[in-house]
Amino acid sequence: MTDASVALAQQIEDFRLEAIALDRVLAHVPPDTWQRATSFKAWTIWDVVAHLHMGDTMGFLTLTDPQEFERQTHARHSSPMSRVAFTREWIGDLDGPSLLVRWREGYQQLIDRFVSADPNVRLKWSGPGMKPRMFMTSRQMETWAHGSEIFDLLGVTQEPTARLYNIATLGVRTYGWTFSNRNLTPPGPPPRVQLSAPDATQWVWNGDNADSSVHGNALDFCQVVTQVRNVADVNIQTYGDAASTWMKLAQCFAGPPEDPPVPGSRVPQ
Repeated sequence: MTDASVALAQQIEDFRLEAIALDRVLAHVPPDTWQRATSFKAWTIWDVVAHLHMGDTMGFLTLTDPQEFERQTHARHSSPMSRVAFTREWIGDLDGPSLLVRWREGYQQLIDRFVSADPNVRLKWSGPGMKPRMFMTSRQMETWAHGSEIFDLLGVTQEPTARLYNIATLGVRTYGWTFSNRNLTPPGPPPRVQLSAPDATQWVWNGDNADSSVHGNALDFCQVVTQVRNVADVNIQTYGDAASTWMKLAQCFAGPPEDPPVPGSRVPQ
């Protein structure tokens, strides 16, 4: 196997484990609890899983049927319905346990197809195109981030794992994107980022920047860059204007600019 193939295989496995971690929690959710609203824009648990399933399905299509991917993307973007309403209509009338089965089958189908993907092909997506490894990273990130609102609602601890490294790396690499997506000029070069990993080792990026830096633990940093938490609600220290401004706006996901949650609004229930 080439280095690119090995890296893709590892990222696929990390996505698989992220999906399974959420799946195990959802398997114990009573049918009537699926309609409870989370702290993320009042999406219900059902809405969250439906959104993840749509993303996995679109990922499968971009690799297997690009024309159908384009057709469905156009239909979604041209629809006057909200994202939640469109997804509900796209899924159809399923109860929570039935949706769980469909999502489970969908993410496994996605995994099975990406195992044989050319690691060097560039795939179309709603935002910039990306290679399979980065696509799998984005699916892991979204599964982890949206899973957080379900964990919060149910009062279940989302245990940090070494898989956070992928999400933290994505967060670091999208420093420039956070500003360009808002038509802003970055206030300086990418800050140094030093995070305590779940095993107490240190993860460091941009180590040569001594003028601006971000320090904290990996879980808190990942929660900030995915907008699961406001930086005011976690133990992240920033030094310098670039780091401070970035952490107040950070957005590691594609799409139009989104504001972080209001301080205190995204906490375990």
